[in-house]
Amino acid sequence: MTDVAAHLAVWLNAVANAVGRFLLAPVAILPGWLSATAVAALSGLLLLWVFKHTSHQRAIKRVRDDISAHLLALKLFQESTSVTFRAQGRILLGALRLLVLAARPMLVMAVPVGLLWGQLALWYQARPLRVGEETVMTLGLCGEPDASWPHVSLRPTNAVEVMGEPVRVLSQREVCWAIRAREEGYHRLVVEVDGQPYGKELAVADGYLRVSAQRPAWRWSDILAHPAEPPFRPGEPVRSIRIDYPTRDSWTSGTDRWVVYWLALSVVAAWCFRPWLKVHL
Repeated sequence: MTDVAAHLAVWLNAVANAVGRFLLAPVAILPGWLSATAVAALSGLLLLWVFKHTSHQRAIKRVRDDISAHLLALKLFQESTSVTFRAQGRILLGALRLLVLAARPMLVMAVPVGLLWGQLALWYQARPLRVGEETVMTLGLCGEPDASWPHVSLRPTNAVEVMGEPVRVLSQREVCWAIRAREEGYHRLVVEVDGQPYGKELAVADGYLRVSAQRPAWRWSDILAHPAEPPFRPGEPVRSIRIDYPTRDSWTSGTDRWVVYWLALSVVAAWCFRPWLKVHL
């Protein structure tokens, strides 16, 4: 089952990457606050459209009308205990019915929202290295901590300068290199494990680039969280390769904060577009 989920995640990422590279390309040239705002507003509009066409709109409208009627009854007959309790019970029942009616569209939207988060994280969760900046690249090996170690080396490249010898973390079966960026652009760093090459993408720029912090292991959750590069397959000696990119500092498009901004503005945008699309929430 886990293997099937991983294969499905790989397929979904292939579609999301193809669409995301095209639709999110303007992020590279727009100010962060502007691109984050535009993406959130369009996301709210798209999700509202999906909600409209996957939910039972007539039933939602009937329940909302019923709730409104009983709220009015509470106001008009507040001195009547029996009417008050009956109206409160109907309001609570209506709220539960709305939750049930919203379950199907929410389940439908879970997959595209998860894929969208993965694509947006490539742009906003971290920033690329700048020329001259140092960081650490970590290779995770499969196997038990006391297993024999393969021969591991990082191929020389003009893209980075390796700062000293690699460090082995025996308990984690990891090999770490301190590297310094030399050239702007996308680069492919290659690690050889017993002569077999394994690549990792490196992004170096002063502005916005898609940043793949990790090439993931063969787990569906890791694959969806790091969609840009193919995962390592079962049976390979490498489980992951990650690069510690700097955090991005911004209230609207910065590390972790972009999620809060996206969620809040998407909800506001959906609520504003609701009358225009004639959607009952």
